[in-house]
Amino acid sequence: MDSNSKVVSLRKNKIGEEDLSSLSKEELIEKILKLEAHVFQLKNLLHPSKKEDKPGKRSKPFDHKKYGKRHVLLQVAYGGWDYAGFVVQEHTEKTVEAEIFKALEKTCLIEARETSNYHRCGRTDKGVSSFGQAISIDLRSNLSGGKGVFFPEGHQAKFETHNDKDEIPYPNLLNRVLPPEIRVIAWAPVEEKFSSRFDCKQRTYHYYFPKSNLDIETMRRAAQLFVGEHDFRNFCKMDVGNGVVKFTRKIFDIQIEELDDKNSSYTMCRLKLFGQAFLWHQVRCIVAVLFLIGRGMEDISIIQELLDVERNPRKPQYAMASELPLNLFTCSYDDTCQWVYNEENLRMVISDYQSLWVESNVKATMVREMLQEVETKAGFSLDSQVKSLLQGKETKSYIPLLKRQKCGDKLLVFVSNCDRKFDSGYRW
Repeated sequence: MDSNSKVVSLRKNKIGEEDLSSLSKEELIEKILKLEAHVFQLKNLLHPSKKEDKPGKRSKPFDHKKYGKRHVLLQVAYGGWDYAGFVVQEHTEKTVEAEIFKALEKTCLIEARETSNYHRCGRTDKGVSSFGQAISIDLRSNLSGGKGVFFPEGHQAKFETHNDKDEIPYPNLLNRVLPPEIRVIAWAPVEEKFSSRFDCKQRTYHYYFPKSNLDIETMRRAAQLFVGEHDFRNFCKMDVGNGVVKFTRKIFDIQIEELDDKNSSYTMCRLKLFGQAFLWHQVRCIVAVLFLIGRGMEDISIIQELLDVERNPRKPQYAMASELPLNLFTCSYDDTCQWVYNEENLRMVISDYQSLWVESNVKATMVREMLQEVETKAGFSLDSQVKSLLQGKETKSYIPLLKRQKCGDKLLVFVSNCDRKFDSGYRW
């Protein structure tokens, strides 16, 4: 029977409402059972089940007790553009952290997250990338001793060696099962009590942007006003829901560099911001205000005004800069942390990044050439590239920051009350 005759046969066998209404209860039940059996057969034809493993072929559960454990740091790099953030979330599996733990479990480096003594250095948001994210965690170890090696009750050493050359090549192992946009660059043995979060001495963020029509030199002078210890409540999104009620942070330095000498509005620039700890969206708020100054819409003095929380205790409403160009580039530790690099792994990472670079630059070159063609035909060009990194819509007439609506009074009262509780020794 050909396919056409099958279609005709099926159409002839279609049952109408009148046909069903004429059937008895027993006949209807029989009809339903036959249809369910037919649906089951069709499902098996469309999705044939995998052949069951033969007896004796099934893999045995991994025995972690045959190994010791080791507390280590991992340097993790990722392009966060297509992820909902670094930290695991309830409503989505599309987070970097979720992928890392899938890989850790798949490679049997941990038994469970809950028992892995895990800490992260930074909590990057949706769309934010990192080259130097650091996590500390207990992983399976090949060694019988050495820095960070220990044996929980019931565990024993599989090999009698203290030589790090015999250790599991953690980056190589993980990178074989991680998505291509997530890569482990290096690892470091650390003491059991070491925390990637609390032992971090400095975090460095990079923010990339086109020169556009920005006055880079004025932005450089303005950026230096952020250096030092200040109350940054007007340069962040208040996260009081997570207990953040102190907004004093210290910035060590800010640098703004042009990445080529073409002096074009398409020249890419990089802002480097060095500090120990940061508030939620602090970097993006700082960049947004620097953009306003660079475009001549605000004076440098606006930074001093907003850092003076006695005169301006409430944050004016303004849009943050985009998350796309933001990168947690480095998490720095003291000299007790010695990173271990593997040549084979680095070759693989370089190859992966070259592929990413080629794909990105082919697209950028293609778009640039199309832009040049359109500009030639139009007889003019626009220096508005940086606008694409500004969130929200611009109003026809610019409203200075100090004349804008401020954050709610209730939030301010809550924060003020928290300040008094902390000053009186109250602990949350």
